[in-house]
Amino acid sequence: MGLAPPSLVEGPDVIPTIALNDNTQIPQLGFGTYLVDPAEAAKVVSDALEAGYRHIDTAQMYRNEAGVGDAIARSGISRDELYVTTKLSNENHERDAVRRSLDQSLADLQVDYVDLFLMHWPLPTLYDGDFPATWAAMAELRGDGRVRSIGVSNFQPAHLDRIITETGIVPVVNQIEAHPYFANDVARVASCRHGIAVEAWGPLGQGTVLDDAVIAGIADDLGRSSAQIILRWHIERGDIIFPKSTRPERMRQNLDLFDFALTVEQTAAIDALDRGDEGRVGSHPDTFAWLPA
Repeated sequence: MGLAPPSLVEGPDVIPTIALNDNTQIPQLGFGTYLVDPAEAAKVVSDALEAGYRHIDTAQMYRNEAGVGDAIARSGISRDELYVTTKLSNENHERDAVRRSLDQSLADLQVDYVDLFLMHWPLPTLYDGDFPATWAAMAELRGDGRVRSIGVSNFQPAHLDRIITETGIVPVVNQIEAHPYFANDVARVASCRHGIAVEAWGPLGQGTVLDDAVIAGIADDLGRSSAQIILRWHIERGDIIFPKSTRPERMRQNLDLFDFALTVEQTAAIDALDRGDEGRVGSHPDTFAWLPA
């Protein structure tokens, strides 16, 4: 279902696409906007678009959709050349709030539709644990042209099983924390079992993996940066990734992943860095219950 590692292609300007289970395509590499200051978002995303990114990942809880929208509007890039993802904020899980919040996101992003709309967290301890009802409300949005695809984020295997069993609707992606210190293979395998593509948030472990000696050694051998080695590892696993940087030179470097490959031995060495749950840097989806003020 599009989860096999893509074939290596020549040239840094060619970004592979992943086939999703609703017959749409998503660029495998995009630009993330987590923790991008709302006041700086327009400039940062403009720089990313100028560098060549055409897949932008944002969220209602990032509070920077307006800046992302300004960058898109100013770019002059045709809407059909862009892939835009946003995510449902945790305080908007009630059915009517789902629709209202999408309306606000579209207005802030200055677009008529989003390519992908995700439930940001399942919140199993809130809303009487009824995240399948939220999922069903999101599914209703697909028919009016404002949402092309719907997916989830931070869903554990039991969460996936439950929404699919109760609604019959399979997400196109599951955006989960994943990086060499926390491969998150349990959630990954469950996603693949359902034909759900895996997006890896925090692909660099929010910086925790960059100084690893194994990664540094491989980077030296290949004449690449540690970030490029980690991102290439994700690409070869079939992950959809969206690294973030505010520096244009680093943005360009993070795009330059498609004219080299890891050896089997290098891949195995990176795989061996997995620390299981001890390597997690984000919150656990089973207990995360934060609501914006």
